[in-house]
Amino acid sequence: MKIYLSIFLLSISLGSIFAQKPVEKGLNSITERDAKASVGFLASDALQGRGAGALGGEIASEYLASYLTSLGIQPLGDTYFQPFEAYSEDFKQKKRYQVNPDSIAKYKQGVHRVLNLRNVLGMIPGVNTNEYVIVGAHFDHLGMDPNLVGDQIYNGADDNASGVSAVMQIAKAFVESGVQPQRNVIFAFWDGEEEGLLGSRYFVQNCSFINQVKGYLNFDMIGRNTDETNPTHVVYFYTEANPAFGQWLKDDIQKYNLQLNPKYHPWDNPVGGSDNGSFAKAGVPIIWYHTDGHPDYHKPSDEASKINWKKLVEITKASYLNSWNLANEKTY
Repeated sequence: MKIYLSIFLLSISLGSIFAQKPVEKGLNSITERDAKASVGFLASDALQGRGAGALGGEIASEYLASYLTSLGIQPLGDTYFQPFEAYSEDFKQKKRYQVNPDSIAKYKQGVHRVLNLRNVLGMIPGVNTNEYVIVGAHFDHLGMDPNLVGDQIYNGADDNASGVSAVMQIAKAFVESGVQPQRNVIFAFWDGEEEGLLGSRYFVQNCSFINQVKGYLNFDMIGRNTDETNPTHVVYFYTEANPAFGQWLKDDIQKYNLQLNPKYHPWDNPVGGSDNGSFAKAGVPIIWYHTDGHPDYHKPSDEASKINWKKLVEITKASYLNSWNLANEKTY
C-alpha cells in the first residue's frame, strides 16, 4: 500500500511540474542560493571594489561573460564585450569622464585622462527580430582608496552587485522557461556607471536599433532596507506614459504572492538616478527598481553580509515577470 501511495504522490508531483507554464518554470529557477553566490563573489575583497578600468572590474566582466556562456546565451556582437574609452581633462580640473565624441575630441587636444572600459552584452533572439527589450544593471563600483584608515575596499554589495545578480537570474529564468520570447531580449551589464553612466550612455549613443527598443528595465541597489521595520519596501519607478507597467506589478504581486510593498512612482521624464536616464533621454520607456539609500551607501561597509536576501529574491522574481511582459506583451 505504501508503495502505491508513493507512486501516486510522485505522479501528482510530476504532473504539477509538467503543468507549469513557461513563465512559471523561469520564476521557480530564481533562488536565494544563486543570489548569494553572485553577490558574494562580486562583492568579495578579491575584486577590490570593481573600480571602473581597474583589474577588479575586468575580472567582474570576465565572470559575467562566462556566466552568459554557461547559459548558452549568445553575445550581442562578435563577443560579449563592448569595449569603449572614456576621457577627462587632467586630474586638477576634476571634470567627469565623457564618452561623447565632441568632448573626447576636445580633451585630446590637451592633458587628459582615459579609462578603458567594457560593457558585457548577451541576447536571446526573439520571434520578432525587429523589436528589443533590455534588462540591465551596472557592475562597476568605487574600487579602493589606499588613504582610508581601516577597510580600504568599497565592496559594493548593494551598489550594485545586488542589481547584477537580478539580471543574471532573469537571464537564467528566460532560458529555463524553455520558450523563445516574442522580442529580442538583451541582458546588459554596464561599466563606468559610477563615473557618470558611461557604459549605458556609450551603448545608447552607438546603438543602431535604439528606436526599436520597446523598454528598458534597470536595477541599482535592491538588496537593503532603508527602514528596518519595513523590509518589503521598494521604489518602483516607471515611465508615466506606460501605465501598464504599474498594473503589471500590482497583478503579479497578487497572483504570485510576492512579499513586496512597492512605492509606485510614475515619472513623466525619468532621466535621473541611474542608467535608466540614458535610455529615457533616447525616448525608451523604462522600469527602475531601487530600495532607497542606507547608511552604508558608497562606504566600505556596503558588504554582502548586510543584504536582505529574501527581499532581493522577491524583487528579482517581480522584475523577471516585468521582463517577461516587456518581451511578450503585444502592446503596452
